[in-house]
Amino acid sequence: MQIAELSVLLVWGAATALTIALVAFAIDLGRRTEARAEAHAEARTPAAVGAASRATPAPSSTLPGTGAPDGPAPARRRAAGIAMSTTWLGTAMLLVAIVLRGLAAGRTPWANMYEFTLVGSFMALAVFLGMNVRKDFKFLGAFVTGLTVLFLVLGLNVFYVAATGVQPALQNYWLVIHVGVAISATGIFTVAFVASVLQLLRDSRDSGSPYLLRPGFRWLDRLPTPTSLEALSFRLNAVGFVLWTFTIIGGAIWAEHAWGRYWGWDPKEVWSFVIWVVYAAYLHARTTRGWDGRRAAWFVVVGYLCVLFNFTGVNLIFNGKHSYSGLNTDSTGGA
Repeated sequence: MQIAELSVLLVWGAATALTIALVAFAIDLGRRTEARAEAHAEARTPAAVGAASRATPAPSSTLPGTGAPDGPAPARRRAAGIAMSTTWLGTAMLLVAIVLRGLAAGRTPWANMYEFTLVGSFMALAVFLGMNVRKDFKFLGAFVTGLTVLFLVLGLNVFYVAATGVQPALQNYWLVIHVGVAISATGIFTVAFVASVLQLLRDSRDSGSPYLLRPGFRWLDRLPTPTSLEALSFRLNAVGFVLWTFTIIGGAIWAEHAWGRYWGWDPKEVWSFVIWVVYAAYLHARTTRGWDGRRAAWFVVVGYLCVLFNFTGVNLIFNGKHSYSGLNTDSTGGA
C-alpha cells in the first residue's frame, strides 16, 4: 500500500472515530440535561426543600458559566470518557494522515484545498482538546466534532487531489509560515464560531423563543450563560485575529518572493483583507462601542462565513494566482 493511500484510510478512520465522539458527546449533554431536570424537580417538592434546609450543602462541579451540577451518574461519566477518548484517537489518526500526506507529496501538506481541510480540521480539534486540559468545555464537543466530520467527508469526496508538488515559484519557506498560520487562525475561528452559535441559541431560549422552548432543545439549559459563551468567543477571536493579521503580512512577503510584488488585489488577497476588516470591526465594536450580546455573536457568524467563502468560493469561482484547489487546474499554489 502506498503512503498516500494509507493517509486516506487514516482520514476515513479519523472521521469514523470523531463520529463516535459526536454521538457520545450528544449522549453526555442529554444526560446532563436529564440530571439537572430531575434535580430541579426534587428541589421543588416540600420534603426536598425541608431536607435541603437542614442539610449541609455539598460541593458540586459546574460547567464554565453555569451553576448547574453535573452529577455523579456513572453512565454520564462513561459517555464523556468515550467522547474524549475517541476525540483524542481521531485527532491522532488525523495527525498521522497529515504527516503521511506530506511525505507522499514531498512537501508541507497544506498546498491545496484537500490538505487545507485536513489541517484546518486538525487545528480546530487541537484547540478544543487544549481548552479541555484545564477546564471543562465538553459542551462544545458535539458541535466541534460534528463540523470536523463534515469537513473531512467533504474534503475526501469533493476536494481530494493526488499528492503532488507545487510550482517552483511557490517552493519557499513562506509557504510553511504563511499557510500554517492561516490554518491555525481558521481552526481557532471555527471553535469561536461554535461558541457564538450556541450563544445565539441559548439567548433565544432564555428570551422565550417558542421554537427553542420545545423539549427537544432542553439541552440548551446545560450550556453556559450567553454572557460566558460570548466572552469565550471573544477571547478565541482575539487570538485568531492576531494570527490572521500575521497571515496577511506573511502572505505579502511571500507574494514578493514568488511574484515580485507585495499586493496585487488578487481575489484571495481581497477576501483575506475582508476577513481582517470584519474581525477588526467586531473586536473594535465590542471593546469600545459596547456591541455585545446578539449583535456581537452575529458579527462572529458573518466573519466565519467570510472565512468559509474565502476557502471555497474564492478558490472555485474566481481565477487568480491563488487558485490552488487542483480541481479545475493542473497547477497548485498556496492558500
